Amino acid sequence: MRAHSILGSLPFGLTTRFMKAFKMSSTTGSSPIFLAMSLGFTLLASAGDGALEPFLGPPKIEMQQLFQGQRFPNVAVATDGTVLASWGNDDVKIRRSTDGGAQWSEPATLMEGGFQGGGLTVDTVSGDVFAFIEAHHPPAPIHIYRSQDHGLTWQTQPTKLLPNSQGHLPSMHMNDHGITLQVGRHAGRLIRPSRWYAAGNRREEWPNHYTNAIFSDDRGVTWQASEAFPEMGTGEACIVELSDGTLYYNSRVHWDQNEHNTRRRSALSRDGGVHWEDWRIVHALPDGHQHRSYGCMGGLVRLPVEGRDLLVFSNLDTPKATRERVTLWLSADGGQSWPIKRLVYDGPSGYSSLNAGRPGTASEGWMYLFFEGGPGGGGQMVRVNLTWLLQGVSNEDGQLPDWLTSRL
Repeated sequence: MRAHSILGSLPFGLTTRFMKAFKMSSTTGSSPIFLAMSLGFTLLASAGDGALEPFLGPPKIEMQQLFQGQRFPNVAVATDGTVLASWGNDDVKIRRSTDGGAQWSEPATLMEGGFQGGGLTVDTVSGDVFAFIEAHHPPAPIHIYRSQDHGLTWQTQPTKLLPNSQGHLPSMHMNDHGITLQVGRHAGRLIRPSRWYAAGNRREEWPNHYTNAIFSDDRGVTWQASEAFPEMGTGEACIVELSDGTLYYNSRVHWDQNEHNTRRRSALSRDGGVHWEDWRIVHALPDGHQHRSYGCMGGLVRLPVEGRDLLVFSNLDTPKATRERVTLWLSADGGQSWPIKRLVYDGPSGYSSLNAGRPGTASEGWMYLFFEGGPGGGGQMVRVNLTWLLQGVSNEDGQLPDWLTSRL
């Protein structure tokens, strides 16, 4: 079979990798189809789950300032373990760490005058990374950037975004990172949270807002908008995939429709993120500072531990009228309960994004919290291990399981 006929069926982003495999096949006598399939499976496996032990050991926490001024954090971890931090609501910039978060590159500009869309998404099949930037505060034109070298260089690509059944084309701003699905018939799908702004961000439009997602089955060339989250007045959300393939969705709310509006919302999807169901108020998790109904962007990640659904959530934990006290919460049952929390920074804090290191890379065993505020203001990056979080205080919402506490 000729190389060009195989390239036509490969996902976008695997072309260069396949050509290397094809050249290898000419000297080894191996089938290029077999090499291409092996390449794809290897890339997918490299993003899979590992052991619990790397997240344990002596408690560790480190904080450093990555950006000054501006707003809006997002953190992702590439398939090779490179940690990527994007930032900005005027000039969107990115910094990289190839040693697990100890040292960082100088800031590189993704788009001058751009507005951070959040949702940094790593394609674990191709290894590509996607960044979403809007021309100004949304609703606004959307630009998608793609990196094929783990965030070192970026290129724009045509944006092909399809509406949901309501005819709505969502905004990207301002959500936590996206993911590649790993389990079941939708394995390989890219998905990230998004939101519908209705006719604008005016207060009278808030009841018409809702949070949802966009997903891609062609390696990021085309993106389909999902159906709406079951509760209106929501926006700024997080998505993780549980070990059985169920998607767990956690969202901010900013419409004062009831007395419980200061707590987070959650829902599930069992069809790869097309529909959201079983929504509920997560009473154990605050939605930012508690004096008003207008919440705060939070972060969420499932730790890559085989057969376990360890989720970590970030947000503010204060009853005061100011945004402060960024905190981490832990769930060991896929978001059904949140028994442990621990304060990260007792001072000015704001939006946060959360991710975890990948097995077999320099990032393994770390959780990455990127938040607004901190001792120097701007954007602070915290790397912390699970042992540190487990030494927190009770959140009065269930108990940690024996399989976890026995490892301490």
